[in-house]
Amino acid sequence: MLEETRHRLGRLTPDQAAAAAREEGALLVDTRYGALRDRDGLVPGSVVVERNELEWRLDPQSPYRLPQATGHGLRVIVLCNEGYASSFAAASLRQLGLWRATDVIGGFQAWAAAGLPVTPPGAEPSAPTAHLSPHAPDPSGRAG
Repeated sequence: MLEETRHRLGRLTPDQAAAAAREEGALLVDTRYGALRDRDGLVPGSVVVERNELEWRLDPQSPYRLPQATGHGLRVIVLCNEGYASSFAAASLRQLGLWRATDVIGGFQAWAAAGLPVTPPGAEPSAPTAHLSPHAPDPSGRAG
């Protein structure tokens, strides 16, 4: 199943992913869990989205989407730790209509091994940014 999924993605090497972010404005999405981010650091400029929130945070039609989820043509590049879970995550995003979603071959570990920029652990918060959730009260105090 993994190989079949990957065959449809047009996966990127870490260098290709870095170039896509730099030159095309692709959105790098880090789905690693907190302990790995705290241990290994972060990719500068990436957005941390826990895997269990990925679809509703990146679906351009979701009322709970990230501000970066601007449309179905957005180039989304998913990073997990070693490039396994990210393949399935990218495939799921494609099912939502994000037809340019893909992932990084080898994940964060390959990114770091390639000598690409990594923010050291503890240099910036590794927790996902707080966003309005479906169950949170409206921060403006207005009734829904």
